[in-house]
Order: sequence, then structure tokens, then C-alpha cells
Amino acid sequence: MRILFLTALCVFLSPAAQSAEKTSADDILKAAQTFLSQWSENLASQGLKASYQTGVIDRRLKLADCDQALEAEFSGNPLETTSPSVLVSCHGERPWRMYVTSSVEVYGPALVAARPLARGERLSAEQVTRASVQINASRRGVLTRKESVSGMMMRRPVKAGTVITPNLLEAPDAIERGDHVIIVARSGSFSVSSRGKALANAGLGEQVLVENLRSSRTIKARAVGPGRVEIPM
Repeated sequence: MRILFLTALCVFLSPAAQSAEKTSADDILKAAQTFLSQWSENLASQGLKASYQTGVIDRRLKLADCDQALEAEFSGNPLETTSPSVLVSCHGERPWRMYVTSSVEVYGPALVAARPLARGERLSAEQVTRASVQINASRRGVLTRKESVSGMMMRRPVKAGTVITPNLLEAPDAIERGDHVIIVARSGSFSVSSRGKALANAGLGEQVLVENLRSSRTIKARAVGPGRVEIPM
């Protein structure tokens, strides 16, 4: 009898018996939904409104039992897509990972065109306004501060009410063809300045051909600011 009891106990404690404990599809869905609920509450504290729905997991799915609390995180940026996956993972002795599909909508204030805007038009605070939009409907992201678009130029025309996204904007040229510029030849902390004339347009950081008005030589310089270019000495 004692031998039979010990045999049964060994079978119960064997790896095969211990593996009977499994993480179910419901456990995984609960972890994903709890994560999404906390994420939604965090957005609400920032003045944003979010709704979400998790995808379906095969009820027959069984993964190894996790001896730690399940962890969850987005595998993509939920503010740039409406269908980010939630990665549910176990970091215990028998680790595993499982992706759960989700559908999310995030609404909040963003800048939109206050009137039709033309290509090449330079923006001011009066040309944009704030409206509640679905922030994650665009993969390009949204802008919320009027100061961030002031002075920028439109890459293409848009209608009134269009959400202003970063890809619609470009910085104006720091230097335009024919501008008189200061040429700075720099070596470490030492520099020498001279006057020149730009032979083309250039944005910040771009290279541009400049005529040195003193020597009449044409040189290639880098635009470092409005009316200023720099060359290495």
C-alpha cells in the first residue's frame, strides 16, 4: 500500500502532471483587456478619450502556466494606428509571448486648417484652429501647439478642417537665391567672416553655392541660419 501511495505521489509531482496547469485563452484576453483599460484611463487623465476592443483568441489555446503575473504592452504606437497588437507575455520559468489583436480609437484636440490653405503658404496662428479629431486615424501623427506650425510652409493645398500633420509642413528656406549672406569660415573656436551672395535657395543644414563678394570666388557652404552660411577652415 505504501509503495502504491509513493508511486501515485511521484506521478502527481512529475513534470507531466505539473504541466496540467495551463494559461488559457481567457487568461490572456483578461490580461490584454486590463492593460487596455488602464491605458484608456491614463489617456483620460491627459484629456484624451479612447475606446478599444480586443480580437478573438481560439478558446482551445493552452500555454504553459505562468508563475508570475502576466505582462502586457503595445507592439506598435496606438496613437499612430487603429489596430495595434497587444503583446501579452510571461517572464517566469517557462516564458512565452502571445500577440492579441485590438482595435482602438483615440480622440482629442489637434490642429486643423481654419480655412483652405494653398501650397507654399506660410502659416500663422490665425490660419489653424483646434478641434476634436480621431488622433490615431493618421499614421503621420497630429500637432497640438500653434507655435509649432507658425512660420512653416504648406507642402500641398488642403481644405478647411483638414488635420494638420507633420508631413504637410516644411520649413521655409533659410536662404534664398540672391540673398546677401555672412560667410563664416570656422576652425574650432576661431572664425573669420566675410560677405557673400547666395546663388540658390537652401534650408537649414543644406549646402548652397555662395559667391564671395570680396574674392569673387564661388564656394560651397552650409546654411546655418537665416542669412548665415558656414565653411570649414
